[in-house]
Amino acid sequence: VQLQAYGGGLVQAGGCLRLSCGASGRTFSGYKMGWFRQAPGKEREFVAAISRYGDTYYADSVKGRFTISRDNAKNTVYLQMNKLKPEDTAAYYCAAGDGTNYYMRGWYDYWGQGTQVTVSS
Repeated sequence: VQLQAYGGGLVQAGGCLRLSCGASGRTFSGYKMGWFRQAPGKEREFVAAISRYGDTYYADSVKGRFTISRDNAKNTVYLQMNKLKPEDTAAYYCAAGDGTNYYMRGWYDYWGQGTQVTVSS
């Protein structure tokens, strides 16, 4: 599976962005999909994930502000980010994998390149 993330940019605090991640291959619908982010000097951290069945999982820091969704017909996963804060500034990565551990980066097998999100105060 090859993943391509896009949609990042510069936005003011309180604004919104929608990230997209397109996947190649015919087995997209069989994978869990996740979004992680990494700020300079920090570890890559879990943001949100969606199971192959559509169950969703969020980090506490984004719960109520971010929404993950998937369109299996388009082989695409989305991350709608609302009420953005300066602390959301990071490179955002999409990932795909098997299994039911959604929160840990080690349980994802495929990664896209990052897309930068910068939130100004």
